[in-house]
Amino acid sequence: MPSIAVKLYSVFFKFLLKHRLQNRIQTHVDESSNQYGVTTRPEESVSAANPSFTDGIATKDIHIDPSTALSVRIFLPESSLSPPEPKSKPGSSQQDESDSLNHRRNSYPNIGARTNDSRRSSLEGSKLRSDNNVYRGYSPLPQNCRRLPIMLQFHGGGWVSGSNDSVANDIFCRRIAKLCDVIIVAVGYRLAPENKYPAAFEDGLKVLYWLAKQANLAECSKSMGSGALGVGAEFTKTQVQRHLVDAFGASMVEPWLAAHGDPSRCVLLGVSCGANIADYVARKAVEAGRLLDPVKVVAQVLMYPFFIGNVPTRSEINLANSYFYDKPMCLLAWKLFLPEEEFRLDHPAANPLVPDRGPPLKFMPPTLTVVAEHDWMRDRAIAYSEALRKAQACAEDIAIWVKKYISLRGHEFSY
Repeated sequence: MPSIAVKLYSVFFKFLLKHRLQNRIQTHVDESSNQYGVTTRPEESVSAANPSFTDGIATKDIHIDPSTALSVRIFLPESSLSPPEPKSKPGSSQQDESDSLNHRRNSYPNIGARTNDSRRSSLEGSKLRSDNNVYRGYSPLPQNCRRLPIMLQFHGGGWVSGSNDSVANDIFCRRIAKLCDVIIVAVGYRLAPENKYPAAFEDGLKVLYWLAKQANLAECSKSMGSGALGVGAEFTKTQVQRHLVDAFGASMVEPWLAAHGDPSRCVLLGVSCGANIADYVARKAVEAGRLLDPVKVVAQVLMYPFFIGNVPTRSEINLANSYFYDKPMCLLAWKLFLPEEEFRLDHPAANPLVPDRGPPLKFMPPTLTVVAEHDWMRDRAIAYSEALRKAQACAEDIAIWVKKYISLRGHEFSY
């Protein structure tokens, strides 16, 4: 059971939350008058971006859509500056390593010996930073940069609050970036009620396509061979005019992602209502298929999903008056998020198990669902997790059974 202090804080939290939600209703303006939207609230504490590697993480903010307030904050681990791990084959000899080293020396005269990797990495790192230790985001030897997975993170806040640059979200993303050794792209989606559904969902998907565009721009810059797009260079006016112009308004490739990101290993992470956005983006990624190349969503993490439904689950009955976000507060948040004519508890944005939501669950990426003990919405999140697991298990069983009879080697399994 929670402590007395937690219970008292919960009462204060719910009183403050109710007051804020009611203020949102009273000050609500028609969404058509403010399509640009807002991504943070004045009463929330925010953390400024810091391109220096403070505590091992550098951050920067990017406004990626000139027509809306949509922005992202990138969290880059300092480990990305380290040289990649050598890929040695089992049983390889020292002579093989020596031959490989000589080949690299002949191909890239500026690259030192393997025994000097740490010294060279330190030297290169000094070139990448200014006197203030600010990371410029490019590498003189990009082939020696580590390629880290990219994680799209969607913050919580019940659709109406929270931000990607809040102090709490900044601390959370820094910790996850260091522990998982990933580049985090925290999405600052538009908040309700200024921008109701589907604005936040569209913003999440737009960032995924922006990531794909960035990856393709980086590949174009490599094929051009002159480094015109890449990464951290100084440009003349004529060169700038030759840049490929991104549809979202970016005039050049994003250097941190170009130098250190691996879009083929993209993970989605959503917290609370952000988990609903992550799940939506995962579904759209499945439907898009190769249209998102080279971006590939390989997994998603749903933390305390903001799922709800018309038929109540056991936890929705027994924990309706739970701590912090109770049922009345959540319903009020959903009313602020969904357009009045669309409000229903079995809305596709709210209930992940409604029929014909598409695509089939068996095509969804591997999903980790995290629930809280006293979360009144926990049972629906568990039910969705079970449905995903069963769909995947069913697909695997079918594949095993079919391969048993289509194998060219009789009853042997062929994978």
